[in-house]
Amino acid sequence: MAKITAADVAKLRKMTGAGMMDCKKALGETDGDFDAAIDMLRKKGQKIAAKRADKEALEGVVLAKANEDKTKAVIISLNCETDFVAKTDNFINLSNTILDAALNSDVDNLEDLKNVKIAERTVSEEILDATGIIGEKMQLSHFSQIKADKVEFYIHQDKKLSTMVGFNKTYSDEQVGKDVAMQIAAMSPVGIDKDDVEEDIIQKELEIGKELAINEGKPAQLAEQISKGRLNKFFKENTLLNQAFIKDNKKSVSDYLKEQDKDLTVTVMKRHSIREA
Repeated sequence: MAKITAADVAKLRKMTGAGMMDCKKALGETDGDFDAAIDMLRKKGQKIAAKRADKEALEGVVLAKANEDKTKAVIISLNCETDFVAKTDNFINLSNTILDAALNSDVDNLEDLKNVKIAERTVSEEILDATGIIGEKMQLSHFSQIKADKVEFYIHQDKKLSTMVGFNKTYSDEQVGKDVAMQIAAMSPVGIDKDDVEEDIIQKELEIGKELAINEGKPAQLAEQISKGRLNKFFKENTLLNQAFIKDNKKSVSDYLKEQDKDLTVTVMKRHSIREA
């Protein structure tokens, strides 16, 4: 039987990220065969994944990143079962590895990202391997990207929420993009401008406004006009460019951008939090 040294265990741990005791056990049971030990650790991950398939993975992290020239940004969400695991180095490191893979790849959807290679393993295989190490259900639940002449991103301090925003042109003050990305995080706009709001949201707000007016005793015909007025207020409060700027509520986000450059505006935005589908 092969003698398993501390150096062997450390080598396997570096190769797989598994715990010291798991690596020692795997090498012992495979007589020091590294390939067989790696397979054993991966099978452990498969067994844990199958056993915990019905568990809810509602914790985790949502991370964002932009490329060096700030023309592309991505958001990924890696989920797990508990907040404790979400804060561990192994989980955070894997999340950042997947984030880099997403940023450096040409894929534009979640399923394709799962098949992107990290070294010799796909993203899905890396997550499965990590499941065996961490012992909880893990899933890559979200991936989105934006491209623009200039992009910026924001990660909330708890790593449960991230945003991205793209602009129609570059600007000199880097704080501008950061401010708008933070605005999206704080105020959760439903669209960039009123023309960007989905029709079902508009119809729902009109119905709510009409019902409120009728409940206040207004006749149906007048209630419909009142609902349209309330819709304009909704647009002002819930569309990015028309919202009050969080750093100075005497001006709108659009006013703030025009102070930097009269032609500067937002062309795309994304916001994702850990509990979103």
